[in-house]
Amino acid sequence: MWLPILGLLLGIFIGAAAGLSVPVEYARYVGMAILAGIDAVIGGIRANMETHFDSRVFLSGFIGNVALAALLTYLADRLGVELYMAAIVAFGVRIFNNLAVIRRRWLFHERG
Repeated sequence: MWLPILGLLLGIFIGAAAGLSVPVEYARYVGMAILAGIDAVIGGIRANMETHFDSRVFLSGFIGNVALAALLTYLADRLGVELYMAAIVAFGVRIFNNLAVIRRRWLFHERG
């Protein structure tokens, strides 16, 4: 269970230490990709806690989420609307719901 969290923290550390900058034109795309990735990792942790984690489902969800978020952001840029906000809301709701389930399972497991 700690491996995904360790990988996420290691990725954040490496990314911060690399000192790379993202051009302003791609900032939305990178932000959406990060949000989609966090959603997939949190969902993977929840699936692992519920003992039904499948790496194929995780990888397909990770890639699918990133692709869909990028597509929504691209369409929003082309249409001149803020369509990517829908992805932000959807991923945000999923992340907070999964974190709530993880927290409840962790607290219940600690008491049990």
